[in-house]
Amino acid sequence: MKATGSNVNLPKMEEEVLDYWTKSRTFYKSNDQRKGQKEFAFYDGPPFANGLPHYGHLLANTIKDTVPRYWNMRGYYVERRFGWDTHGVPVEYEVEKNLNLKGRQDILDLGIGKFNELCRESVLHYAEEWRKTITRLGRWVDWDNQYRTMDLNFMESVWSVFKSLYDKNLVYQSHKVVPYSPRITAVLSNFEANQNYQDVQDPAITVKFKLSDEDAYVLAWTTTPWTLISNLALCIGPEIEYVKVKSTENGEIYYLAKERADAVFKKKKGEPDGYEVLANVKASELAGRHYQPLFRYFQHHKNAFKILTDDFVTTTDGTGVVHMAPAYGEDDFRVCTAAGIDFVDPLDEEAKYKAIIPEFA
Repeated sequence: MKATGSNVNLPKMEEEVLDYWTKSRTFYKSNDQRKGQKEFAFYDGPPFANGLPHYGHLLANTIKDTVPRYWNMRGYYVERRFGWDTHGVPVEYEVEKNLNLKGRQDILDLGIGKFNELCRESVLHYAEEWRKTITRLGRWVDWDNQYRTMDLNFMESVWSVFKSLYDKNLVYQSHKVVPYSPRITAVLSNFEANQNYQDVQDPAITVKFKLSDEDAYVLAWTTTPWTLISNLALCIGPEIEYVKVKSTENGEIYYLAKERADAVFKKKKGEPDGYEVLANVKASELAGRHYQPLFRYFQHHKNAFKILTDDFVTTTDGTGVVHMAPAYGEDDFRVCTAAGIDFVDPLDEEAKYKAIIPEFA
């Protein structure tokens, strides 16, 4: 074995090895030797082609290289096609940022065709940079048969799979509450939504809903008052204890969770009560009762404006009563759908009220 001097240039040695692998097509030859052998399937989630790889990518790609190499050396055939996720918000956002586009209308003014072509150019630019980095890292992948989600054959393969599922009656049409961006007028994936998730202090309001069969109100708490126009139900916890109280300030009668009464009426230790308890009330006594709509827009909506029950309601904050707008909350949608209440959505793609709400349209 050749002796190694004390002044070893490791980067240069790495580059010499990489150059040898490339010119000799070492990876492809090693895989060809395993063709016909038992296969080991390695599922590799493709990266977004909207930026340069960072250290997290380098770590992940080292692991993704180690596992297939191990099984290949064990005698298995391991296909390692490299792929690119070229669709969705990350790519579009990169182009919007570079062109200082502010939203959907700016894209329409530019032209959908032009915008798509710029997205394509951006993808191809970053794909080439990724190839350089992955190759320099020493990861063995099949560049000759790489795929991109924007390639026609890839898209057609997805449609083919979807058609197979449809033909087997495994696909149905329905609705689902999902993260949505009114600025880009598009649905966000959970990954995209979580990237921008922040804990913030938000103002909240307590709203009184007039019962139809009694001169009394049910108190509900919400941090999203813009959804009140779309309110179709109230929800209480089946195991929560409620109270009927009379306000010492205005004499009105309210229903709310017993555990939340002091907080709602802002009673502090040593101060006089802001309310008088008239009765303890079980959730079952409130369930099914109807109340008057806050707004007239959907007042004749089928099965709406009644009190429902579900375990997701808590007394951690609020009043122990949740206002339900099924178009804008997963639990709201689930509970209302089970009760036969269809959602209403008076907002357009930019989250502005439609003409059905003329005061705010």
